[in-house]
Parts: sequence; C-alpha cells; structure tokens
Amino acid sequence: MRNSSLHVRPTGLLAVVLSAGLALAACSSTASGRTSGESAVAGGQPAQSGSAQQETYTSTEIVDAVSDFFGVTAEAAGVLVERVFADLGEPVGYIIGEEASGAVGVGLRYGQGDMVLKGDTGRQRVYWQGPSIGFDAGGNASKVFTLIYNLDDANRIYQRFPGVEGSAYFVAGLGVNYQRADYITLAPIRSGVGFRAGANVGYLAYSRRRNILPF
Repeated sequence: MRNSSLHVRPTGLLAVVLSAGLALAACSSTASGRTSGESAVAGGQPAQSGSAQQETYTSTEIVDAVSDFFGVTAEAAGVLVERVFADLGEPVGYIIGEEASGAVGVGLRYGQGDMVLKGDTGRQRVYWQGPSIGFDAGGNASKVFTLIYNLDDANRIYQRFPGVEGSAYFVAGLGVNYQRADYITLAPIRSGVGFRAGANVGYLAYSRRRNILPF
C-alpha cells in the first residue's frame, strides 16, 4: 500500500465553514433540537456481517499509512493505532482527507476526502459536515485519516454518524473518537486542535456532495 501517493488538497474549506455559519445561526434552534435528539448511539461492539468475510488492512499497513500522512514517527502512530485495533479489530478501508472547523455562534465542521476499501482499485469521493459544540469562535484546518469498519457496501457510507460517548483517545499529538450507525463504525484520527474540536461533534453527515447546512 502506498499512501504517500495519495494527496488531498481541498480548497476553500475554511471559507465554506465561515460563510455557512451565518446561515446556521438562523437555524440554530432547529440544529439544537436535532443534535440533542440524535447524538445518542447504542454502545458495545458493532455486529459482524454474516456475509463472506471482507479483506482488511493489517496493523502494520495502517501504522505506516498514518505515520506517512501525519508526518509522525511509526512509534507515535503505532500507540494510537494499536488502541483502535484492540477495540475494533482490522478495518476494511479508510478515508484520507482534510477538514475545516469554525464557529459563528454555533460550531461547524466540514471535510472532504477519498475513501479506499481493501481489494478495490478505485477511490470514492466523500464529503462530511456536522455541528459542533464548545468550539470557540474562529477556524482551523486539519488532516483526517478515518478507519472504516463493517462497511459491506460503499454507498452505505452516505449517512449520519453520531459520536460514541466516551470513545475519545489522545496520544502523542494524535487523537481518535468513534462514530457509529447501522453497524458501521468510523474512527477518525486527527491531529492537535483538530482532534479536540472533533471530540465535541454531535454527529457527522457523510455525503456525495458538499452541503452548506450540516443537517
């Protein structure tokens, strides 16, 4: 696997975040109701599919990819990756991309990247967006490497994924928190400030196209 050849350079994400904030402010009461109503998610490990077992990435493959992507040592990446593997096992794929966060009254998060599934030769474009709580006014951009579990159909990625309460870990400048919906689990790995803001996200909605309003 040669992740170093895959580069995602989204442009204008911060502009999208800040411009969308004004529209979001007008809908803040609606956003609050939806976030509180849909942030809960069943705990425990996701159920395994009864279909033929999918190909998965090994710990070594993911450690090498994460260390190359974030520019950290394999040892630093390995500590966090091993924690995720201990919780969830080997992923069937990943999303490699970038995102921007900001706040105008209510926090916003927007991202885009390419999804790669083990055994598939192509890449699938994915966008995500969602509200955040507790993020100060302003904005920042960060890289994101999202591990994917139990995704047996690539099109099932396009739905809303609530965060799993109490699943956030922060090790050696990298952080991860889990999102789960319909037996699919996502584990976005972020760096620095991007992680701390990401831990506050009530949910992220993944889509085929960029949406301005994150609902």
